Amino acid sequence: MPTAQARFRGSAWGHTVFALVLVAVFLFPLYWMVNASLQPGHALLSIPPKWFPTEPTLDGYRAAFDTQGRHLVISLFVACGNVVLTLALAAPLAWALAKFRLRWAALMLFVLLIVQMVPGIVKANSFFTLYSELGLLNNTIGLMLAQSTLSVPFAAVLLRAQLRDIPGEVIEAAALDGAGHWRTFLRIVLPMSRNGLITAGLFAFLFSWADFLFAITLTSREAVTPVTVGIYRFMGANATDWNALMASAVLASIPAAILLVIAQRYIAVGVTGGSVKD
Repeated sequence: MPTAQARFRGSAWGHTVFALVLVAVFLFPLYWMVNASLQPGHALLSIPPKWFPTEPTLDGYRAAFDTQGRHLVISLFVACGNVVLTLALAAPLAWALAKFRLRWAALMLFVLLIVQMVPGIVKANSFFTLYSELGLLNNTIGLMLAQSTLSVPFAAVLLRAQLRDIPGEVIEAAALDGAGHWRTFLRIVLPMSRNGLITAGLFAFLFSWADFLFAITLTSREAVTPVTVGIYRFMGANATDWNALMASAVLASIPAAILLVIAQRYIAVGVTGGSVKD
């Protein structure tokens, strides 16, 4: 028995060390980004490189705020708008597919899955042609609509899996109390599916926040450029200003990191909801 316990402890320690090594490897780019953002530009060119900011400076962050501040605001506006648009479209669609007996439900699910497989470059080129005719180029609303083609199908499939788990007795009780379909959906279904809504909204925000292909295809004016394209163009114009580039990348990572920390306890429940039942 002592030998078995020793083997178990040794195995546990081995798994722990292996996990810590993996975490360190995955987090090293993030650490280096923060480290480089706090060092003067000339220090980043030294050989060997400095592993710690021995002479920390905030010049990079000042330059990042001056050049990327507007782009950050635009990205926040577009991402939040995409979240609202995604939930407004995906939640009713998911509820209809989950609870109503529709002849075309299976076909709709198939279409939602197929849409997610279409390459982004195909969508971007199609939107460019369409937006040129509609006058939606260099428009934040047009950018939201384009990004919603990624997030709405994903959110609808995700929410449908969870909404199927809502007991039918609850819906019947609401109907007996005189609640119509929309009132039942707004007053009962949405509150009961909070975890799924938060998860779908978070993914919609991340899809929009990290979007580069739609942004660079559908926007050309600085006034409507998101932060991903702003950093790309800033990098092309300031290829040697590495501390400002890294500071811009750190600032662009903060909103997504904050949302992930706040919503992490809802994500696991929202993603796995509906996974037990078919």
